[in-house]
Amino acid sequence: MKTVKEVLTEDGTGLHYGNRVLLPFKVEILKIVIGTQIITDFSKNYDGAHVRVTDLYTEVYFYDYKNLSEQLSKYEVIKLVVVQEGEDIFDFDNHVPIELEIHGKHKLLIKKIPDDLLFFE
Repeated sequence: MKTVKEVLTEDGTGLHYGNRVLLPFKVEILKIVIGTQIITDFSKNYDGAHVRVTDLYTEVYFYDYKNLSEQLSKYEVIKLVVVQEGEDIFDFDNHVPIELEIHGKHKLLIKKIPDDLLFFE
C-alpha cells in the first residue's frame, strides 16, 4: 500500500468511473473543492460527496455529478485536502493539498498543489 506522499513523488495515478474516484492510498479527506462547490460533509446524505476508505484505497462518490469526465472541462481539477491514515489529523503539517485531473478514459492524474497557489479556505 502506497502513501499519498509516495504517489505524489512518483507522479501517481488514480481511476475515475462515472461519478466515482479511486485513489491509490488510504487518507482522511478534510475538504473537496469541485466546480464552485466546497464539500466538507462526507456522510451518506445524497448530495455533495461520500468517502469510503478500504484496506487498499480511498473511494469518493460525487452525488451531484453523473459523469465527471463529461461534466468537468479539461481545465477543471478536483482539489482535496487530505491526511494520510495514521498521521495526526490535528497537525496542520500533515494536511496535504492535492488536485485530481481527469485524463483519458478512466485515468486520474494526482498532483500536489503548490504552496504558493491560492486554495479556497
